[in-house]
Amino acid sequence: MQKISVLLFLVWVCFLFYAGIALFTSGFLLTRLELTNHSSCQEPPGPGPLPWRSQGEPGACWMASRFSRVVLVLIDALRFDFAQPQRSHIPEEPSVSLPFLGKLGSLQKILEIQPHHARLYQSKADPPTTTMQRLKALTTGSLPTFIDVGSNFASYAIVEDNLIKQFASAGRRVVFMGDDTWKGLFPEAFSQAFFFPSFNVRDLHTVDNGILEHLYPTMDSGEWDVLIAHFLGVDHCGHKHGPHHPEMAKKLSQMDQVIQEVIERLENDTLLVVIGDHGMTKSGDHGGDSELEVSAALFLYSPKALFSGTPPEEPEVVPQISLVPTLALLLGLPIPFGNIGEVMAELFSEVEDSQPHSSALAQASALYLNAQQVSRFLHTYSAAAQDLQFKELHRLHNLFSKASVDYHRLLQSPQGAEAALQTVITELQQFLRGVRAMCIESWAHFSLVRMAGGAALLAAACFLCLLISQWATSPGFCLRPFLLIPVAWGLAGVVGCAGLLATTRLKLDPVVLGAVAALGSILHFLWKAWAGWGSKRPLAALLSIPRPVLLLLLIRFAAFFSDSFVVAEARATRFLLGSLILLLIAQLHWEGKLLPPKLLTIPRLSFSAPLGPTRHKGTHALGLGVGLLLCIRLAGLFHRCPEETPACHSSPWLSPLASMVGGRAKNLWYGACVGALVTLLVAVRLWLSRYGNLKSPEPPVLFVRWGLPLMVLSTAAYWALASGADEAPPRLRALVAGASVVLPRAVIGLAASGLLLLLWRPVTVLAKTTMGAPRTRTVLTPFSGPPTSQADLDYVVPQIYRHMQEEFRGRLERTKSQGPLIVATSQLGSVYSAAMVMAITLLAFPLLLLHTERISLVFLLLFLQSFLLLHLLAAGVPISTPGPFTVPWQAVSAWALMATQTFYSTGHQPVFPTIHWHAAFVGFPEGHGSSTWLPALLVGANTFASHLLFAVGCPLLLLWPFLCESQGSQKRQQPPGKEAEARVRPEEEEEPLMEMRLRDAPHHFNVALLQLGLKYLFVLGIQILACALAASILRRHLMVWKVFAPKFIFEAMGFIVSSVGLFLGLALVMRVDVAVSSWFQQLVLAQKR
Repeated sequence: MQKISVLLFLVWVCFLFYAGIALFTSGFLLTRLELTNHSSCQEPPGPGPLPWRSQGEPGACWMASRFSRVVLVLIDALRFDFAQPQRSHIPEEPSVSLPFLGKLGSLQKILEIQPHHARLYQSKADPPTTTMQRLKALTTGSLPTFIDVGSNFASYAIVEDNLIKQFASAGRRVVFMGDDTWKGLFPEAFSQAFFFPSFNVRDLHTVDNGILEHLYPTMDSGEWDVLIAHFLGVDHCGHKHGPHHPEMAKKLSQMDQVIQEVIERLENDTLLVVIGDHGMTKSGDHGGDSELEVSAALFLYSPKALFSGTPPEEPEVVPQISLVPTLALLLGLPIPFGNIGEVMAELFSEVEDSQPHSSALAQASALYLNAQQVSRFLHTYSAAAQDLQFKELHRLHNLFSKASVDYHRLLQSPQGAEAALQTVITELQQFLRGVRAMCIESWAHFSLVRMAGGAALLAAACFLCLLISQWATSPGFCLRPFLLIPVAWGLAGVVGCAGLLATTRLKLDPVVLGAVAALGSILHFLWKAWAGWGSKRPLAALLSIPRPVLLLLLIRFAAFFSDSFVVAEARATRFLLGSLILLLIAQLHWEGKLLPPKLLTIPRLSFSAPLGPTRHKGTHALGLGVGLLLCIRLAGLFHRCPEETPACHSSPWLSPLASMVGGRAKNLWYGACVGALVTLLVAVRLWLSRYGNLKSPEPPVLFVRWGLPLMVLSTAAYWALASGADEAPPRLRALVAGASVVLPRAVIGLAASGLLLLLWRPVTVLAKTTMGAPRTRTVLTPFSGPPTSQADLDYVVPQIYRHMQEEFRGRLERTKSQGPLIVATSQLGSVYSAAMVMAITLLAFPLLLLHTERISLVFLLLFLQSFLLLHLLAAGVPISTPGPFTVPWQAVSAWALMATQTFYSTGHQPVFPTIHWHAAFVGFPEGHGSSTWLPALLVGANTFASHLLFAVGCPLLLLWPFLCESQGSQKRQQPPGKEAEARVRPEEEEEPLMEMRLRDAPHHFNVALLQLGLKYLFVLGIQILACALAASILRRHLMVWKVFAPKFIFEAMGFIVSSVGLFLGLALVMRVDVAVSSWFQQLVLAQKR
């Protein structure tokens, strides 16, 4: 079997998984239809005349305007309790002192002094609570969709009708200043704009100071009708420090001063709106649907009386999108066409009219206009999309018809009938709220056909991995026919599907074409496999997975169907990994490798690994297991609590050193982090030195000697600057800013250079050339001249390797006369593992740089944990020569579990609010301009660092048992009575071949790599299949968008990253193998001369 066939087959298997994921996603995460219709003053929202007092007044459109100007102060992430006053202490209750309470004191003062001029509301945002989705909702009055969260930093222009477009159509001068997200949403929509970069969450002041520079002069100039100021300091402070940090109190106090200054400049015809687009969690994040994230503040104020009554004791709770129709009617504009929000009726009361009937009729008129607009939207949308619930739509239509008849009856006899008027108001509110509830439910519409097709493709790909991983070791297995024919069938399916869609003039959907290609190829493959193998053997033969491992996979599969287990996956993963380690120790015990045979009294649990010679003492293996369990426990100390577990407290060690207040504690932690870096560097160099791979003059080895220390030094210097940047003297801040750009880029550049050198010259061994005596060992070849085929080369390589080992150790007799050219090497038996360890180390340093400083301790634990696990696994894997070679299922399962455990130990959770956005600014503190792929790449590398490292290192599971051969083979145990003979003939002791045993059987080596890749893809595929099935079966579950949908997205992205990393790891091993073959070929030519 050739190496290229192995890689191509794995690429095809990954394509099957990708096609299944894409097809399922296209049916599960749908975007709603966006209508391009627009409202206008010339087109009333419904038949018949406009409501009461809507005609004949200056500035009247659908309704006469109450204000000619509006100032919208949008404070990003202004949570509702940030606007609450600091309550007086009650003796019976514990005192609560939070930095953010009472800092917006001007709001409470105005509410007390001018109760008819101001109101404070609790505004409820619809998830996802990301800025772009909230801005869309605040201007269109519609609901965002779940899939839009992915484009939060790649804003696209809004095509739906919105308030900004209505302002421009009415000739209003709109001035904007603040977050540059508005620039992408509303291109060329403002008469004047001052945009500032918004993505740098570590910068608390640039945007806010830029706004303040233009805000007051603009207000004083009077050259505006709509003034929008979007402040970002509060949101960035939450991301950087959290809401409980003293910096939050400073930011809120600054916003309080801004509100006071703006109020002093308001005129009677101006309305002030202060609103937060969303809230934030206790850690300062947002994006989900927790109470703290969806709860935002909304404050309205006008110099003239705005409300007829006094404020309630507890602020009213209103949907955030209710602001859209309210502002439109207050400013005399049409309500945007796609709005489904309900007007805030109390703002339409007749303040100057003492008649309650007039106020109620004015409220009913505003509600009726709103209901007419929503009814028109429902009619248009249902005709275009047909995804709204028919029965509910019919019920709401009847409700609106009845309310419309009752309203027109009241207009004919407006005097009296207060009870009938309240009935009309109630009916209109029921209609508007019913429409919003129906849209929330209906726009979670799923394509069951695509979801079922995607899940079926994922299941078929998992079955394929299981089938081939068992079939590959059978004699006579050939991969090429089973690769070319299915690909041809897949291409034929794509051509046929594309032709069918073209003839029917339907849109070519790439997702559908990819699914057809995958389906066509895998069906033919499975049919051929069943005809050639499955019909001759029982199906149970496929399930050769040991029962304990199979039980573990089933438990993990079933756990994805429970929201509680998904929320607590971090703890569950540690438990499963610890249990599997105990099973590995028990396996050694049952196989007589841990305790004497007389103590073995427990029956074996179907571990199918054959018995082999003991290479590790029992106490050594037991120590490995204890060390592993201890590492798992220590890594669990670095954890982030899910928001669904309020009693849990996240580890404070996940926060950056810059957030620490005490200088002594910060210095101690900095020393510990730098110590972890140095320890990691020293451990890697000692390991390479032990196996002789640090003696070579090859470029990768020289880079390890000098490049890695430079990377450690640069990382430590960057951490020092990042943790104390705010404390730097003013004259040094420019230097610190420049170093903060150069140092991370230098680390990334050095890592890339090291990887390129490793790919160029991957053979890291020491070769010596001497003039010696004639060879005492003859290399026998069944061919003449240089080797002409891979079979010829594979025949002579082991002989040459043994010959070079003997010469390097000086065991060949030398004469005084010059002999032929002799070449000896140092520790060629670890050439594959050395390249893998170097590659993983070079990847780890830039990935570590994207995390906070104290995560370096987790990375150190990661390497130690991997080292202990590999040694423990190698203790139970016998070396079979000349093959076949195989990696046990328990090893692959433990490796995948460790990747998941490290994901959680680095402070991640499979939810959007916990994404480490700060990673996008490592090396780019000023942002990325209009580029979106680079910040996405940096954030993705931070999030899925554990997936990438473990996938790249997966071939070590195959290589490590051969590497450990050197620990037990140098002093082999002799039978009784043979010790003296062994002492007499020490020179005949056989040198361990280690990884060169893999070259004794190149076919089995390639099969083992294929089998390892398929097993790892199977374990990962089972997880993504379980997530897909859970999301589809529980698609109407209360927690589907909070738990199951994010989990599916994170698992899908993790699978893609892991599959790419696995491909790179296997490709590196094959690159080393090719380089070794080329090197040996040159030696054969030298000996033939």
